[in-house]
Amino acid sequence: MTHAAPITDTNHRLAEGNDKPRGRVTLAHGGGGQLTDELLDNLILPRLGNDLMGGLLDSATLAATGTDKLAMTIDSYVVQPWKFPGGDIGRLAVCGTVNDLAVCGGDPVGIALSLILAEGFEMSDLAQVIDSIAQAGEEAGVSVVTGDTKVVGRGQADGVYITTAGVARVPQGRTLSPKRVNPGDVLIVNGPIGEHGLVVMLAREMPKVKSVLRTDAAPLNGLIQTLLKKVPDVLFMRDATRSGLAGVACDLARDSGWRVTLDEARIPVRPEAQHAADMLGLDPLEVANEGKVVVVVRPYEADAALAVMRSHPLGEGARIIGHVGGVEDGLCELHTLIGGRRIIQKPYGEQLPRIC
Repeated sequence: MTHAAPITDTNHRLAEGNDKPRGRVTLAHGGGGQLTDELLDNLILPRLGNDLMGGLLDSATLAATGTDKLAMTIDSYVVQPWKFPGGDIGRLAVCGTVNDLAVCGGDPVGIALSLILAEGFEMSDLAQVIDSIAQAGEEAGVSVVTGDTKVVGRGQADGVYITTAGVARVPQGRTLSPKRVNPGDVLIVNGPIGEHGLVVMLAREMPKVKSVLRTDAAPLNGLIQTLLKKVPDVLFMRDATRSGLAGVACDLARDSGWRVTLDEARIPVRPEAQHAADMLGLDPLEVANEGKVVVVVRPYEADAALAVMRSHPLGEGARIIGHVGGVEDGLCELHTLIGGRRIIQKPYGEQLPRIC
C-alpha cells in the first residue's frame, strides 16, 4: 500500500511527465497525516531517499562502532503558543528528541540544540526556555553538547523556534521494526492519550478556559530502557506524536501488511481530556501526545511487559489496547464501545497545526 490515499486535487500532485512539483506547501503538510506522507513520497524521498531514510522510522540506525550501533534523529519545534500548561517549547524539544531515539532502541548520549530567536523576544522568556531544556535533559540523563543561535527580524518565528538533533547507542542485535510483527501480537500504550495536543489547542483557541489538563511531555528513555532489559524481544515501538495513536496504528498496519485492531473500550482517555476533545470537536485517537509510546510484543510476553511498564512512574497507566490480526490487508480497525467496527485512517492533515 502507498503511504497515503490518492489525492485528486492537482494542486497537491506532481505534474504528469514533469518532475517539478505543482502547488504550494500548506500548514496541513506538517501534520504527520496523509498530506505529510504524500509530501515525502512525491517530493522528498525521490530526491533524497536511500536505504536508511526509506524506512521512515523515528531515527536512522547507522554503522556499528565496536559493540554498539549509532542512532541519529533530528526534529524542529514551532509550537504555538511556545508556553502552555505543564511545559513549553524547550521541554518539548528535548523530550521529542530523546523519545525518537528511545523508541528505536537507543540510549541517548547527546543533543545538539539550534535556537532561532526573533528580535524583541524577552530575555526572561528565553531564560525560561533554556531552564526547561536543562531540566528535561537532567530527567533524561542527557546533555546538550553543541548548538547554534540565529536571530531573525521582529515578529518572525513567533518569538522562538528550536531544532534539536540527537545521537544514541543501540546494542548490536537489537532491531525494532514493523516487519517483525505477526498475527496475534499485542499493542500496549503506557498511559492516557491525547493530552498534549488538547492542552496546546485549549491554550491557543480558548485561553480563558480553565482546565486541569497538562501536557504529558516527558522523556521516555528510562521507561523504555527498563522495558528492553526485562523484555528484550520487544518487536516495535513508536511514540504517538503527530496524528496520535491513530497515526501509529495505521502506520503499523501499512508497514507490517497485517490488519491492526484497536479496542476502544481499552484505550485510556481521562474524562477531562474527553471533555476537552468534545468541546473542540476532536477525536482523542488523532490528537498528539509527547509522553506516550505504543509497544508491540508477542502475546506470551504481554503480561511481563505490562508489569514492567506499570512499575515505572511514566507507565503506571499502561494497558493492552489491541492486537495484530490474521488478515493481510494493511488496514487498521477499531472495535467501538457500542460493539461496532470501523476502519481508522490517518488524519488527512492535522486537526490543528503547530502543536509541536
